[in-house]
Amino acid sequence: MVHAFLIHTIRCRPGDEAGPCRVLYSRVFGPETLEEGGCQDVEKERLCRKEQILAVARQAESVCKLSQQASGKPPSDHLIQLPDEPVSLQDAPSGVFRLPSGDPFREDKAVLWLGVQCLGFALVCDPHENLMLAESTLRLLAKELLDHLKLLSSGSDVVLKADKTEVILSKLLPHGQLRFLNDQFVRGLEKEVAASLGK
Repeated sequence: MVHAFLIHTIRCRPGDEAGPCRVLYSRVFGPETLEEGGCQDVEKERLCRKEQILAVARQAESVCKLSQQASGKPPSDHLIQLPDEPVSLQDAPSGVFRLPSGDPFREDKAVLWLGVQCLGFALVCDPHENLMLAESTLRLLAKELLDHLKLLSSGSDVVLKADKTEVILSKLLPHGQLRFLNDQFVRGLEKEVAASLGK
């Protein structure tokens, strides 16, 4: 099961080092959100959840930046994008890392991440989940979000498009459940997403 999906910033331009990593959008599926001892009320639970998601975003950003540095390409190479040019996710840095129990969730989790220019996309999954399926789902989610919401051209407009992001998530990752994807099924899902967003 997928426990969370998030979109966060990646400080990849020179001079961005001073700014903090920001979570632009997050969605938590399932009950696993509380630290040892739990939170006593709804507000504390919300703050616990927010801290956990921010911890994941910071680690994903750090791993993404290390991957970009290890590639030997200057950070600007990941930023070249013409306004109407479709985004290629083929060469986008991606990977997976493990969160041990207690850091920040009670149980072990696997985090799959994908960096597209200055945006990071991440899925927090059970460690025994099918990671190849999770990766293809993450790439499909990122592609659909970038295509339909034009996230790269409008910067942090992600927050304003939360309702459309929810529509895409409900079609591609219903209730945090990964779906087996073949080309025909993906085309059908893409048509459903386009029809839902066209309303």
